[in-house]
Amino acid sequence: MNIERKPDVRLYAILARDARVGIVFRRGPSKKVLLLLWHTDTDRFFEGQWFKGRIYERRCDLSPSGKRLIYFAAKHKPPYGTWTAVSRPPYLTAAALWPKGDAWGGGGLFAKEKEIHLNHRPAEMELAEGFQIPKFVAIKPLGEIPGWGEDNPILSHRLFRDGWKLIQEGKSKYNKLGAPLWVTLDPPEILARPNPQRGNPYELRQITKGIHQNNGPWYVIEYKIVDTKFGEKISLGRADWCHSGDLLYAKEGKIWRLGFERGELQPLERSKLLIDLSDRVFTEKEAPEGAKKWGGEFELS
Repeated sequence: MNIERKPDVRLYAILARDARVGIVFRRGPSKKVLLLLWHTDTDRFFEGQWFKGRIYERRCDLSPSGKRLIYFAAKHKPPYGTWTAVSRPPYLTAAALWPKGDAWGGGGLFAKEKEIHLNHRPAEMELAEGFQIPKFVAIKPLGEIPGWGEDNPILSHRLFRDGWKLIQEGKSKYNKLGAPLWVTLDPPEILARPNPQRGNPYELRQITKGIHQNNGPWYVIEYKIVDTKFGEKISLGRADWCHSGDLLYAKEGKIWRLGFERGELQPLERSKLLIDLSDRVFTEKEAPEGAKKWGGEFELS
């Protein structure tokens, strides 16, 4: 008897730093990705386009306003193989596109609303034919040696910019071929981000324990919320702080919100389910004309 196995659903969110919006990448099966726009002040979600291929979510960024997304994508076939694009969430149709060709580097960061730092080598800084961006938008290379690395340096730059701090360096141990993990981090790498509300003693910790798990995620990460005053710890799925100070976390294809009461984090069982994305299936969706342009206008639905 054949038992049909449902594909794992993995969620990855990026919150805009100057606006109450964010985006969510919903991946599953592994080469199908759905983009959603999330209004975090109302917890309203707008489902956009699917992508057939690989989006390297850790090499992506939102502009400060949340109006534009820069992402690195791969299909490994003509005309581009791999590329970096800017789109208008919740759509992935490119308003600007830079061909890359390989999977080294790629992606970029919004240093400002009108300034992008592109992780491409010097010969890969030209826009693809048929694309143009406003003259007031500055495109600069990322760092002194752009176009190399993998998820880093973009991932670390974005995390540190958004308030995460390294509190423990990880030590890598490469395992034998066929081991459950390709790389074990012992001790693990630990990043921490304090709650944005002044006087709040809670902080999030991202604990990376390994890399490339067989039949599992590339990064083996545990998220914990820590009461720095009393030392209490709660294990979570993927998590981050909302602008309001609420805890946002994702688990098993679902996104949850947990608030505070009299300065104390509420029990996990009082978490509010915001959206369940576990059952989504690929569908074709055309972006509106306004979303295909850098400064175009369009309505969300």
